[in-house]
Amino acid sequence: MTTRLKGNNMAISQHLKIVKENKLTDIEKHRILVEWNNTYVDYPLDMCLHQLFERQAAQTPERIAIDFEGSRVTYGELDQRSSQLAHQLQKFGVGPDTLVGVYMERSIEMVLSLYGILKAGGAYVPIDPEYPSDRVAFMLEDTHVPVLLTQQRLETKIPAIDAELICLDNEWESIADNPTEPPISNVNADNLAYVIYTSGSTGRPKGAMNCHKAICNRLFWMQDAYRLTAADRIVQKTPFSFDVSVWEFFWPLLFGARMIVAKPGGHKDSTYLVNLIVEQGITTIHFVPSMLQIFLDDPNVRNCKSLERVICSGEALPYDLQERFYGNSSAELHNLYGPTEAAVDVTYWPCKPGGELGFVPIGYPVANTRMYRVCLITRTVFKLNFG
Repeated sequence: MTTRLKGNNMAISQHLKIVKENKLTDIEKHRILVEWNNTYVDYPLDMCLHQLFERQAAQTPERIAIDFEGSRVTYGELDQRSSQLAHQLQKFGVGPDTLVGVYMERSIEMVLSLYGILKAGGAYVPIDPEYPSDRVAFMLEDTHVPVLLTQQRLETKIPAIDAELICLDNEWESIADNPTEPPISNVNADNLAYVIYTSGSTGRPKGAMNCHKAICNRLFWMQDAYRLTAADRIVQKTPFSFDVSVWEFFWPLLFGARMIVAKPGGHKDSTYLVNLIVEQGITTIHFVPSMLQIFLDDPNVRNCKSLERVICSGEALPYDLQERFYGNSSAELHNLYGPTEAAVDVTYWPCKPGGELGFVPIGYPVANTRMYRVCLITRTVFKLNFG
């Protein structure tokens, strides 16, 4: 790992005691504010998500990029098809910081849409077809998307909107007439990559905007930390309206691994997930802790021998669940934390069985991120630092 923050449980315990007692010496202040936040890593943050994918696709055009229910797409095919879609989107005015809605079920078309939007220069707005119609209508009105990508079977569910509607599965023949080379978009790393709507503190949905630079930093850190290779198989199962899906969509394909796309609704079915892991040789998967609990209830979970790492986030990870996990799996368990506004995650903690803490910390800041823990971690202030 490139980050130099490799503290241990004792360091965390000492830090909590210091903060609780409100006794900070100059040395302790320096440790908290400077040493533990010495996270600078020189990543190529002038590149955009789609440019990093294009670089990988040029290196491994024949390698399988996506596997979905028996259908496979190579890196080269995804690169060409997403470029064709990007050209089509530009015909409707999509460019830097243009928001493009995606109203789709999990599928190859969904992945293709995200990469095509980015290549056109735009930013994608995921709209889950399972959302109530009033929430969908609010998001469409709030974003004023000029284009909405969807699937023919979902077209009748979409509220009336003043936008160009493109059904990818029905209109691909005409889209395929476009060039297979990436279009010129004039987008840069400070432009928007996506806008994901959260419930908001008031219950009113709000769009959290993230630029290419922020999410690329997060993905470079993740690759430094976990080192995907061509042998890795990563499940894309998180609904794309949640920010965890962002690294599921982009991390594997920026670094040469294979994305296994779960069937619609598959993320809720532990038996299906166990079978998918065994059949596809999955090495990496994400769970919110409540779903990990259900997953571990499956009697065949011990058959998931290909798993190398399980990543948890989205909820507090209970200590007893950590211990239960290690009683059922030899894989690594990692606890990550971060708000949607901060490009998915801002802290990480590599779990280990046992330990004197008796709880699972949120851990240390990821690369180029500073964390200040206040009042025994009742308030967390984060700052992204790209130099």
